[in-house]
Amino acid sequence: MNYAADLLEQIGLGRERIRMLNVSAAMGQRFVEAVTEMDALIRKLGPNPLRRATK
Repeated sequence: MNYAADLLEQIGLGRERIRMLNVSAAMGQRFVEAVTEMDALIRKLGPNPLRRATK
């Protein structure tokens, strides 16, 4: 996980765009919370900065 985050940082995407979470089928509410949190974070970070740089 740290390796992938480091790679994202090196190419300019930012390490906060990746997260790993293990949940069981019995943890439906925790899954919803994690997806909601990640969605809010990605929206706050904005679009792919590499895509903007090429336009």
